[in-house]
Amino acid sequence: MDSGSPFAALLVGQPTLRHRLRLGVLAALDQRIAVRYALAGMSPTDSADYITHHCKIAGRTDPLFSDDAVTLIHNAARGYPRAVNNLAVQALTAAFAAKVSIVDEKSARVAVTESGHD
Repeated sequence: MDSGSPFAALLVGQPTLRHRLRLGVLAALDQRIAVRYALAGMSPTDSADYITHHCKIAGRTDPLFSDDAVTLIHNAARGYPRAVNNLAVQALTAAFAAKVSIVDEKSARVAVTESGHD
């Protein structure tokens, strides 16, 4: 920071923040951003490990999600942790409603469709 710029800010947001900053009303702010960095989504393996870890924290020791369900959730969420969380919870709800003990691809597909990620 130099003497001509006494203020610095760190903007953190979802991927849509970049698009919103380009809107005409925010163009002046967008022009003043010196450094930009976007985090990529998790890899498929990381997403699977992420879901497994959350299940273990909740007390589940055996697999709760089928591999096909995890793959579908990862692809629909593009690996973004919040979207993976939301879809996994919705898939759990769908599996419960269908009275199945494992979250399968069908339950995950219901979650993806209902959430609008398809």
